[in-house]
Amino acid sequence: MSDTTINTEELGEKIVRVIKTIYDPEIPVDIYELGLIYDVFVNEDYDTKVLMTLTTPNCPVAETLPLEVEEKIKSIKGVNDCEVEITFDPPWSQDLMSEEAKLELGML
Repeated sequence: MSDTTINTEELGEKIVRVIKTIYDPEIPVDIYELGLIYDVFVNEDYDTKVLMTLTTPNCPVAETLPLEVEEKIKSIKGVNDCEVEITFDPPWSQDLMSEEAKLELGML
């Protein structure tokens, strides 16, 4: 593997770091720790796909949050393209939150 080759696993970690800079406007915790990101896929062409959910189907940021995720991921050096898919299966619940998020919100 040459120095210019990007490891898809490394790229996946960069994507997660970028996702952790995106916050739900109503909850002071990033969307990764909130458990809104179900999966991040990176293929050999460095196309990425993010499977995510929202806290509720009528979430006030339902239009803007997926776009923000897509734009921020597309700005990562090495990412070719990004598609964000929203799903409500399974629906989001507080059980999906990380310990860190629960602690931040005083739930522990």
